[in-house]
Amino acid sequence: MPWQQKIRYLTGQPVGISFTNGQGATGVLCGVSGSKVLVIEYLYQAQFALKQYDAFMIQDINGFPPCHNQQPLY
Repeated sequence: MPWQQKIRYLTGQPVGISFTNGQGATGVLCGVSGSKVLVIEYLYQAQFALKQYDAFMIQDINGFPPCHNQQPLY
């Protein structure tokens, strides 16, 4: 399925984005504004940034898989 069709299902979810130049990014998908894809990314400590990526730069967007180990880690 093309990433443009996945947007409605992935909005508000953690995603991985692959770009046409081979790089990638992760964050929470906020949606689309015009030809820009909006993603909140973690910077450091308690700081986050809303980033905008041109749609033509995006090769694919995929949601994170669920965690299979539900056991507490302690």
